[in-house]
Amino acid sequence: MTGLEAAGLYVGLNLLILLVLGLNTSLSRRKHKISLGDGGNDEMLGKMRAHGNAIEWMPGVLIGLVVLAMMSVPVILIHVFGLLFTLARGAHGYAMSSGDTRSPGRMIGSVLTLLIYLGMALTLLYYAIL
Repeated sequence: MTGLEAAGLYVGLNLLILLVLGLNTSLSRRKHKISLGDGGNDEMLGKMRAHGNAIEWMPGVLIGLVVLAMMSVPVILIHVFGLLFTLARGAHGYAMSSGDTRSPGRMIGSVLTLLIYLGMALTLLYYAIL
């Protein structure tokens, strides 16, 4: 598997996570008859934030994976960052969507996402300067 293929794998998986979170939000809107906003409904707010949070954090890492692949870094690095990020976003999205905002999944997903951002930033800088 090439670096670009590995990056494509994680981009695809994370797009599926976004799709599920978006559909979950849409179905909740239909269920509660809420067209815009959260309508003061905590369940709706949780689903919206799960989707919104994924949209806020995913682009940076997904772009980073592709750039790492284009820089010909070892494919294992792309797999490590991609797999950990996908697990982090899945755990976070599930916890937020289920309404259990105090679950370990939310905390683990958040902390792991931040660590991946840091690790990828340092890796990109290292390979850019090297």
